[in-house]
Amino acid sequence: MANRKSALDHLNGGREPHIVQMIPPGAPGYREADGGAMVVSSPMEVYGFVRRIACGEVATLVDLRRAIARRHGVAIACPVSTAIFLNMCARAAEERRDMGVPTDELTPWWRVLKKGGLLNPKYPGGMACQAELLAADGVRASPLRKQLAVFDYEQRAPKSLADKADGDAADQLR
Repeated sequence: MANRKSALDHLNGGREPHIVQMIPPGAPGYREADGGAMVVSSPMEVYGFVRRIACGEVATLVDLRRAIARRHGVAIACPVSTAIFLNMCARAAEERRDMGVPTDELTPWWRVLKKGGLLNPKYPGGMACQAELLAADGVRASPLRKQLAVFDYEQRAPKSLADKADGDAADQLR
């Protein structure tokens, strides 16, 4: 049986973003692209965007996808791969935490929310862990039905997520 790759191995896998000009009908993002092209990002590109969300700021996955699409000059960023790569970033950060890396040096995955400001139960440690890390940043998550949400997420959005993603993310991975 082969050894399982760690999240850090996946993050550093060398995958590059690529553009899909013709999205097949029924594929994720087809209706949203409305005939336009879609970028399938890379783990390191997503890492670079998330890495630049400052303490006290939060972004949604939708914001992240828009910024990636804008960077590539296309209609949308793939919803499925972007979410997978974001989760990869979160798991890699937690692997680094287990290695003794301080929280302020980790990729702040907890600052990326689901649509509507909802916390993500699929992140490492679930919504409780995300809420705790957000609280340390001064961001309050409150109950909304059976989930937790950041109600002022729109006011806490980074001013220009796309502009913050300049530079090489690989240089920042320690």
